[in-house]
Amino acid sequence: MGKTLQRRAAFTALARALMAGARGGPSLGARLAALPRMVRATARGEYDGGLRLALMTAATAYIVSPVDLLPEIPLAIFGLADDAVMVTWLAGSVLAETERFLEWEKRRTSVVPGEVVA
Repeated sequence: MGKTLQRRAAFTALARALMAGARGGPSLGARLAALPRMVRATARGEYDGGLRLALMTAATAYIVSPVDLLPEIPLAIFGLADDAVMVTWLAGSVLAETERFLEWEKRRTSVVPGEVVA
């Protein structure tokens, strides 16, 4: 019962995040378009998303990898459950991090580059 509630809460949070784009937040397309910019800014050291991007990359590799902690063939539904959890976590992380990045980009454009004179 507890795991069912946790899954329901995760899917509800994911649905709310997706619907936020329709209610004034960034759309899913804007979030996905921000991913390459986020990777570039992180690689240049301008954005602090290195660890989060590494975790999202590891989750993606785990999902597409043929090697699983719980293999699908002998464990049937339990073997798919770990992948479902990873997909849910990855989707939520991408939504949260791209929203954070888009806010960072917005704040950054309002700052004039230069040095502070004391």
